[in-house]
Amino acid sequence: MGPCGGVRVGGSCEVLPQPCVFATPAEWTGPVPIPGTMPPRTVPPRTVPPRTVPPRTVPRILTDFSSEPWSTAMLASVAAALAPSCDAVLVGEHQDRPDFPPTLQASLLLAAGVRPWITLTCRDRNRIVLEQELTGLRELGVDAVLCVTGDARAYDVRPDVTQVFDLDGTRLAALAASVGVAAAVAETPTAPPRQLRGFRLFQKQRAGAAVAVLNHASVTSVAGFMAAAAQAGVTIPVIAAVAVFTDELSAAVLSALPGLELDPAAVRAVLSRPDPVAAGIAAAAREARALLAIPGVAGVNISGLASARGYEYGAQVKAELAQLIRAGDDHDH
Repeated sequence: MGPCGGVRVGGSCEVLPQPCVFATPAEWTGPVPIPGTMPPRTVPPRTVPPRTVPPRTVPRILTDFSSEPWSTAMLASVAAALAPSCDAVLVGEHQDRPDFPPTLQASLLLAAGVRPWITLTCRDRNRIVLEQELTGLRELGVDAVLCVTGDARAYDVRPDVTQVFDLDGTRLAALAASVGVAAAVAETPTAPPRQLRGFRLFQKQRAGAAVAVLNHASVTSVAGFMAAAAQAGVTIPVIAAVAVFTDELSAAVLSALPGLELDPAAVRAVLSRPDPVAAGIAAAAREARALLAIPGVAGVNISGLASARGYEYGAQVKAELAQLIRAGDDHDH
């Protein structure tokens, strides 16, 4: 089914100098889940259609969780900074930075007082291990799992380790639904082929996705994508990404992957200000309000590191941004 992004401009592969084999989206041909709110307690027989399991609530503010790997102390500190300001945290998984296993990480975050949305990728786990992780996360009460194919590991990162890819993000979403977990999926509005991105998300919905989290793109691009997605038949709630940056590094990180759109003029406007932190927070808050006004956008994902000054400082920036977004919500109402 292909990656949520991954297709470079011109249709080339993000890994090798060749055309991307996923440039033409495939139609989902597997079982189509039936709507349902009661998740099964065991993996159902293959002959039984899986249920689409909705999250308990769709977060208005979903904040990226960034912390030092293998550090319970840092995890607790970042969680404490974010907990009062957001509805849930989105825990990523990176090809070059392994961390605690998903079930352990989720357990630690729940104990720290935040509601984790855990990312599962197919790069380092075969289908059996993914089933184990999904079942464990379900038993912990994790509200949703972001199901993504996962970035291919760079050639110089652990070349001694095999990359698995038994499944891709769409098939993982179907597996999550069959296990009784709310499946979130990613989509990139600006990756080629842009005109078929709404169709791609509809196929993920047919596979069992209950909510979508977009990679960051301009307000105009998200509005166009949402209109196309609705026309394609997408009815699941969508969370749009807000790019928050306050220095060169945090801006560069947000532009590192194919299909991600960050306006160079907007970056210059923030970084050239006497107080780029305040300017970055204010710009992101304006973007969030514009995104939330788009029909079909149910929430925003505060996306990125936010700062090069460390994870705890970045968490404070994200928390301040979330509070500013909420203040705008209160003013609107």
